[in-house]
Amino acid sequence: MAMLLGDVGGTNARLAIARNGSIDAGTVTRFKGDDFASFDDVVRQFMAEQHQPNISSMCIAVAGPVSGGRASLTNRAWSFDEDNLARLTDADQVRLINDLSALGYSTPALSGDQLKTLRAAPQGRARNGQALVVGLGTGFNVCAVRVLPGGAITVLEAEEGHTHLPANIMARLQDRVGADAAAGFFSTEETFAGRGLSRLHAALTGTDPLRGEAIAAAMEAGDPAATATYDLFAELVGLLCRELSLRFMPLEGLFLAGSVGRSIADRMPLFEPAFLAEAHMRHIPENTPVFLIRDDMAALQGCLAALG
Repeated sequence: MAMLLGDVGGTNARLAIARNGSIDAGTVTRFKGDDFASFDDVVRQFMAEQHQPNISSMCIAVAGPVSGGRASLTNRAWSFDEDNLARLTDADQVRLINDLSALGYSTPALSGDQLKTLRAAPQGRARNGQALVVGLGTGFNVCAVRVLPGGAITVLEAEEGHTHLPANIMARLQDRVGADAAAGFFSTEETFAGRGLSRLHAALTGTDPLRGEAIAAAMEAGDPAATATYDLFAELVGLLCRELSLRFMPLEGLFLAGSVGRSIADRMPLFEPAFLAEAHMRHIPENTPVFLIRDDMAALQGCLAALG
């Protein structure tokens, strides 16, 4: 029997078949969202290309909210329904999960080249089985993970992106860009998603907002203004992760994910002092390792773990 796994974002959908507890690498297929009217059409084509395998169970990670067996993409007009997907594939079990939850399920098994260690923590530190995925990309959110005795994995849903910005981060923004510009950074997502980086660059330079890709290209070309934006952003992410480390106590690791998260990887000398800036309860961030998820297959691995 085969398991059908999917990682579906606003731009691409990636599907694969798993058998005997592992993903068949030869079945991993990427589909462009623009080429399909619905996700059901993607599934039909994939099933045809795989010669209509007998699907026993199915787990799809969706880049959008999931509730009551239904989901929708944030950045594409696709909807998902567990009952409908069961009829479409004849699967006995269908599960829809958020894409960040899928990364959460994957974290206990990530190792080697799948991860980059950005900040090590003492080997003899206390451990609590708790980890946290911090998704910095088109949007922002977190997923708390707990590995239970016996190896079962529990992940917790959150809407951290829609919380108010911590006061210490707002104060730092007001210091750098002024109170009027800082008022635009009214939530965690508006500050730390891709559009937050764009807004930060505009506020620092007094120019119109640029796409994140343009700022990244300018930074890589040595542009001082773009470099200054990324430097400040890395410091702000460090301040935020300090707050998150106290909120979730992820002594097994804080895992950065997403395109914006990858931009922090080369700026740990700016991230770490902010991460450890406060003396109060400093032992918690000090004992929290920080990783970058590098594996493009991590969400599919998480879907497999979610079915286990």
